[in-house]
Amino acid sequence: MQYKPLYESIPAQLQQDCEDLTALIERYAPTEGTHDTPWAPLTVFRADSTSTPICTLYEPSFGLALRGAKQIVLGQEALVFEPGRYLLTSVDMPVLAQVLRAEPDEPCLCLKLRFDLQRLRELLPEVRAPRTPAASSRGIALSAIDGGLLDPVLRLVRLLDQPEDLPVLGPLLERELLYRLLTGEQGARLAQIATAGSQGHQIARAIHWLREHYHRPLRIDELAAQVNMSTSSLHHHFRAVTAVSPLQYQKQLRLQEARRLLLTERCDVATAAHRVGYESPSQFSREYSRHFGAPPLRDVVRLRVEASVA
Repeated sequence: MQYKPLYESIPAQLQQDCEDLTALIERYAPTEGTHDTPWAPLTVFRADSTSTPICTLYEPSFGLALRGAKQIVLGQEALVFEPGRYLLTSVDMPVLAQVLRAEPDEPCLCLKLRFDLQRLRELLPEVRAPRTPAASSRGIALSAIDGGLLDPVLRLVRLLDQPEDLPVLGPLLERELLYRLLTGEQGARLAQIATAGSQGHQIARAIHWLREHYHRPLRIDELAAQVNMSTSSLHHHFRAVTAVSPLQYQKQLRLQEARRLLLTERCDVATAAHRVGYESPSQFSREYSRHFGAPPLRDVVRLRVEASVA
């Protein structure tokens, strides 16, 4: 089925740049799935058909849809990620992701550039331009792409074919992209995560702690003390950013890590449950089934079959 990408209604030069970038990205994504590129923070994704919703974790990154479309569900909110839009993720976000539009001759194509948060913090004091206040505290948002933002992305992807220049010029182009994001529509959302002492930064620290200690019992008062917040403030602002409570966030981390252990390390269910912090394998299996839609072993068999077909 043919559909009209959003970027067909934008200026001709921007449309041409999007088409050039799509052709380049297609070379680095010859088959379905996520592919690495010569620039480590940059990955590309391809899907030749639509998919069912998949629970996953989006890390701090800039994403650009080039063809097809994906739906990203966060709590009760659904975002349609399609050509002409970029996706800004400022913290690690548990989401439901689904490929909405894709066919073998018109695959869904996206790119993702993971943020170097230290580089972002170093750049922040140099950004003089005013940043538009974020409409919400959510750690993920969509905006329309513009030429100033697309240009460094296109030049970075073109640079992938020049391995002798990439180590020197790659960081400069990444810095330019961060600058464009900080001075753009979503700049405030990104800046609040990197600004020491801000509520966004405190929540980012809480998320980092949970990622490092997901297997340990969670005491909310101890987590609040870790990030210098009251318990009630932590609950309120954590949910505002992630759409879930800290306990729900930890549960999703545990289940996703358990799925990885079952799939890649071929652990048995009891071992995977214990390694991610569950004392009861039966409770683990119940929560796994609710989260992924099938019991652990059946889910892993399905994933392996799908991987072998792809």
